[in-house]
Amino acid sequence: MSRLFRLFAFLSGFCYIFASPEVCTNSLIPGAKGDQGDYGEQGEEGKLGKNGPPGLAGVPGEPGLKGEVGPSGKMGPIGEKGDKGAKGFDGPVGIKGQAGATCDCGRYRKVVGQLDENLGKLRNTVKFVKNVVLGLKETEDRYYLLVKEPKKFREASMNCKLRGGALAMPKTNNINRLMADYISQAGLTRVYVGAQAQSKGTDGTGSYIYADSTPLREFAVWSQEEQLYSTSSPATNVSCVELLNTGTWNKVVCETPLFFICEFPKSRRRGRGGAAASAL
Repeated sequence: MSRLFRLFAFLSGFCYIFASPEVCTNSLIPGAKGDQGDYGEQGEEGKLGKNGPPGLAGVPGEPGLKGEVGPSGKMGPIGEKGDKGAKGFDGPVGIKGQAGATCDCGRYRKVVGQLDENLGKLRNTVKFVKNVVLGLKETEDRYYLLVKEPKKFREASMNCKLRGGALAMPKTNNINRLMADYISQAGLTRVYVGAQAQSKGTDGTGSYIYADSTPLREFAVWSQEEQLYSTSSPATNVSCVELLNTGTWNKVVCETPLFFICEFPKSRRRGRGGAAASAL
């Protein structure tokens, strides 16, 4: 308790001292106004403030009126043609072009020459096949092939038809001689040819015809034994015709198996070699 009293007394005395007018007068009365001080340094730039609200939009103005199009003027008269101008200077020489390719005509001539040579060899080969391998004989318009297969007359005739031809018909002396030589060169004595007796007529006689049904009137080479009977036939079954290597004809029984000669026309459409293909 005494301690609180002492603290209160100390504080009261302290307040009394500082509340004295003399003390307050010397300490608290301001002096005379001093001179203006220097300006201080400029401070740092402050932060930007927020954007203010946008202003009101202005009212758009009205568009102006479009002006009228003026009338087009008339075209003036065409002026007279002027005089030809003076010749200009020659231009610079152009760059030299590349050399063109040379014609390899020699090589083409060589190819053509080789083709001609091959064609000649082919012709010789065809000729060899016709004359040696096949043994063909020919005239201007026909080929003749000797078939060394013994057959009866009817079978021989059918075989020639299947090959594209017919039994050979010696209608002229030249053809008959060619066929006779053909037989001799083959080492044969006789073959069938395309001629036989047709059926007897009402008068009991018969006549011979070729394979194409034409009669034997203009040419016939009967042997001496057959000359007396060349225009008649006792029976069609024994009245076929064979050609001998001497060039004469004899009658023969149609059932006798003999070799025979076929003939083939040279087709113009397929060329000279067309019939030879059929003969194979």
